[in-house]
Amino acid sequence: MNQQGKKAFSIPLLLAALSLTIFALIALSISDNQIHRFDDSLIGWIQGMEAPGMTKWMQVFTWIGSGWPVIIIMIISMVVLYLFLGHRRELLFLAAVIAGSTLLNTLLKLAFQRARPTIHRIIEASGYSFPSGHSMAAFSLYGGLAFLIWKHIPTAIGRVLMIIVSAAFILTIGMSRIYLGVHYPSDVIGGYFLSGSWLAICIWFYQRYAERLSLLRSKPLT
Repeated sequence: MNQQGKKAFSIPLLLAALSLTIFALIALSISDNQIHRFDDSLIGWIQGMEAPGMTKWMQVFTWIGSGWPVIIIMIISMVVLYLFLGHRRELLFLAAVIAGSTLLNTLLKLAFQRARPTIHRIIEASGYSFPSGHSMAAFSLYGGLAFLIWKHIPTAIGRVLMIIVSAAFILTIGMSRIYLGVHYPSDVIGGYFLSGSWLAICIWFYQRYAERLSLLRSKPLT
């Protein structure tokens, strides 16, 4: 592998390590008063925007980030990717990103067992709070799709628009959980960084597999 290839492979690993480090710092600070002050101040600011129209908007996005809608969006995306790209490894990549993120979220919720906030609850939600499953699912799904679609968009403007739309969905789904009173901001931010780390690891493996496949295909038959 040339130097450019090695550099490309090292970037996802560096991002994974950095994201995991930030997640660990957030996790360690959950019992600290500083994180509680941060959470309370941000909850107050976001819930200060409460209005009937805003509440409906947030409920729509929190529904989009829930279990069945995520599964349906993932399946539709996989069908479209297969029909237009015809590559099975893209489908396996996306499935691995979502499945791994879901498993990590389940295990860590059981490990931390953080109770949900009770400051101002607009909707009800069961289960533990940290890290936010909606935030992790949104980051994994839309981040994974952005990675797969990126190289197939020919213009810089198209790529920028795709990043903006993906980021808007990810951030709004996370914000909806804070607005509706079912997650602390640290739950959402921690979920983003944990999913970011997992996505970067999956990208590294995907790129490594694609590079090896390319090398095998380029070797002359003997």
